[in-house]
Amino acid sequence: MTIEEIHAAIPHRGPMLLVDEIVDRDENSIVCRKTFSAEEYFFQGHYPDFPLVPGVILCECGMQAGAILLARHVEKESDGGVPVATRLNDVRLKRMVRPGETIEMHVTLNERVANAFFLTAKVLCEGKVAVRFDFACAMAKVT
Repeated sequence: MTIEEIHAAIPHRGPMLLVDEIVDRDENSIVCRKTFSAEEYFFQGHYPDFPLVPGVILCECGMQAGAILLARHVEKESDGGVPVATRLNDVRLKRMVRPGETIEMHVTLNERVANAFFLTAKVLCEGKVAVRFDFACAMAKVT
């Protein structure tokens, strides 16, 4: 998937666009990648002598991958909207991610109830889980 297709699927833009590429996607799951350069804005203060990707950024990566997945579900609907996170559950931070490393986000749509979507994200780095969590999104109207 090209960057133009990613831009068409979600409203995020740099420096908050945290998906570099779509690796695989079907109706209910998606796999995306992001490589963190040493120039990412958050490394300046997290932490200057030992830069780490903040856990909340890793969660955001998973949720953006989920938003791309959900774009397919709502593109056929006339009311559309943008996915907004409404809940994160059972967040487990397991591995640090450093500058230069690439993560792979695996997101699965578990259930849809009206305009609410329930998903699970697993973010891997070098084949090991960096973070896993369940989350919910609802579609918000763009005005």
